[in-house]
Amino acid sequence: MKVPKRINDIRRNVMHRITKNIGRSHREPVFGSLHVEAIKNVLIVRPNHRLGNQLLLTPIVQEVINTFPYCKIDLFVKGGVAFPVFENYDQIHQIIPLPKKPFNNLFTYMAKWIGLRRRRYDLVINADRNSASGRLLTQISKANFKVFGEIYENIQKVHSDYHHIAKYPVYNLRYYLSQLGIEQDHSDVPVLDIKLSEDEISRGKAILDGIINNDKKSICIYTNATGDKCYSETWWETLYDRLLDEYPDYNIIEMLPIENISKIHFKAPNFYSKDIREMGAIIANTSIFIAADNGVMHLASAALTPTVGFFSVTNPLVYAPYGNGSIALDTNSTTIEDWIKAITAILGI
Repeated sequence: MKVPKRINDIRRNVMHRITKNIGRSHREPVFGSLHVEAIKNVLIVRPNHRLGNQLLLTPIVQEVINTFPYCKIDLFVKGGVAFPVFENYDQIHQIIPLPKKPFNNLFTYMAKWIGLRRRRYDLVINADRNSASGRLLTQISKANFKVFGEIYENIQKVHSDYHHIAKYPVYNLRYYLSQLGIEQDHSDVPVLDIKLSEDEISRGKAILDGIINNDKKSICIYTNATGDKCYSETWWETLYDRLLDEYPDYNIIEMLPIENISKIHFKAPNFYSKDIREMGAIIANTSIFIAADNGVMHLASAALTPTVGFFSVTNPLVYAPYGNGSIALDTNSTTIEDWIKAITAILGI
């Protein structure tokens, strides 16, 4: 049963009103009561099924591992995409997936919530401050230490990138721990990372070599996106032709989406895969990845490949690719000349 978008919007608004004050009355532990070596079981809550949102969870997972080296982590998520994303994270003890369509699996959905109450954690982190269910799950979980995801004005004053969806959970955790007497970490926030193995990257190179059959480096484009984030065929064909002109010493290849469509009408050598890790491994062997804001853009970033993300409707301050030379370009206020300049700088030409 597919729930109409209007009903979903009403449900979200009602849940947000009900849960917006959850956590504010939570009694914080006293200064000095948290000891790093005592944090053994951690729960991170992010009940969303989209690929991008699970990839954006990797920085807070890395932060927890770096901060609490003796811990094991449970992830409370939705759907199955977290399994391949965190496949090579040895510290992940358990992934608890909510069904992707709750109304079709109501008993399973309820059982997961009830099951959470039977577990005891040392620390619980809500990784999405805008998630009503995330706040509620954090509230009902059993733990002495809980990070609900509040907005802290004093952190915003220090970190201009505080609103980034992958970064603020890290900043919030660091601030929370500092209030309990743990020395605050001022290092860079971890980048997105699916921890590709050397074998995976080698297999990705073999696939890429079979596509291009030459020794030139490759620029990879991905022309699909959801809804208003998707640029037109004319827009992509104009950019593709310019890439061919500007970078004759590079292959221009296209990664195809699951729908097997191409905004440039399959003019470029292309590849297709349903395997998230295989997709990442192929991208890892390219020099740069170019796409609109979408989950595959974040996959490229998590493959540690320099990524150019085009933004027109979503906020780059929240979703921009970062690290490894990556950049977000707002196409409402920049031109193709700006894009080529940015790409050239990343390629180091």
